Amino acid sequence: MIVIKYGGHALPEPGGSDEILRTIAREHLAGRKIVLVHGGGPQINSELAVHNLPAHMVGGYRFTTPEVFEVVQKVLSGQVLRTLVNQLIGFGCNAIGISAGDGETIRAKKVAPILVEDELQDLGLVGEVLTTDSTLLNLLLSSGFLPVVSPVAVDNAGQGLNLNADLATGAIGGALKADEVIFMTDVAGIYRHYPDPDSVIREISATDLVVLQESFVAGMIPKSQAAISALAAGAKKVRIIDGREPSNLTAALSGLGGTVVFA
Repeated sequence: MIVIKYGGHALPEPGGSDEILRTIAREHLAGRKIVLVHGGGPQINSELAVHNLPAHMVGGYRFTTPEVFEVVQKVLSGQVLRTLVNQLIGFGCNAIGISAGDGETIRAKKVAPILVEDELQDLGLVGEVLTTDSTLLNLLLSSGFLPVVSPVAVDNAGQGLNLNADLATGAIGGALKADEVIFMTDVAGIYRHYPDPDSVIREISATDLVVLQESFVAGMIPKSQAAISALAAGAKKVRIIDGREPSNLTAALSGLGGTVVFA
């Protein structure tokens, strides 16, 4: 069973045929169980600009006011989710779209302020994973569906929260005890010295990654933390690849390329 995270920077422009989704559809139709979790950062930024709202990042996370959250939810659980599901259906998949909060797949809580440049900063309506429940996803998978999940969750009071898509993917991969979690993003893997292309790490243990991530810049932190969390929760292996090139996903599904993180 494979969990794939399709990063917002790797998502195609609207219209046309998406070869990444065609590859996922082919694997699904061949009998492979797949859950697809998506991001949507660039798409959110575009919609925020339309509404004259700031696209402000803090420590690698989106600062999410209530107004920004309304846009986040609309884009992730609407525009992006439906686009992916529609294309997968067009490729012959029995795809179905849900949000991470549906069926208590992920119950979240508002993240505490984080330390940025020696100062605590609140992130607004940003969530962190509180609990996971794989019941709904397992029901869908056992019934032949290909679930597509947007990273929008809910807290115990019913407040929607914006989840980092990497961390949502890691939580889902762990809950499902996935054979592999594949993170498709806009970089070739985890960099020891970002953005030096010669510093891409080919294989690393979760233990060594915990130590190494203390030196990472903001964009690498959610990716490495998601990999560590997925393995700690029960996923067997994590792979981070550049998802802008369809052949990289084909290679990853054959066990090749990117950065592999193991328990």
